Amino acid sequence: MLKIVGVTGSVSSPSRTRSVVEATLARVGDAPDVEQTLLDIAELLPWLAIRCRDEAAPPVIRALDAIEKADLLIVGTPVYKGSYTGMLKHLIDLLNYPALLKTPVGLIAVGGSDRHALVIEHELRPLFGFFGAKTLPTGIFLSDKTIEGGRIIDEAANARLDHLVSEAVHELDLVRLRKAKATTS
Repeated sequence: MLKIVGVTGSVSSPSRTRSVVEATLARVGDAPDVEQTLLDIAELLPWLAIRCRDEAAPPVIRALDAIEKADLLIVGTPVYKGSYTGMLKHLIDLLNYPALLKTPVGLIAVGGSDRHALVIEHELRPLFGFFGAKTLPTGIFLSDKTIEGGRIIDEAANARLDHLVSEAVHELDLVRLRKAKATTS
């Protein structure tokens, strides 16, 4: 079974970011051998006032384990003051360092204006690069005005998301092949 994990960095519930991550997970993981998990920072807030992983409550441990065992991550965050949310960073700080090595990661950011469009390249890609993760080439920045009722209404943004989805599906196919080869060896 392949494991796809979506992580939403919004502290609000419901959120535009969550709706985009959920829709992306549904499109990428539409196969019988895929298990999807959605982790929402807003739901983990009561347990995130901790200094280190040793202090983590079971919901946070389950979230960290899911991220560390994922075959593919889809990470979405709202953009505040030019960066991802502090709570998303705090959760990521609790991960075991080598756990994301070579894990494919799709990056999505939602912000109030296009001034935040470089958050993918300047903030998120370096964060996951630190862990040795394989960030997908297409990162998606969506301004608030491109999302209505939880759906992306902009054709160009939908086309970019289509591209991200195809890259993610390709990475899952590679993982599937590696796992099949490992079981026959």
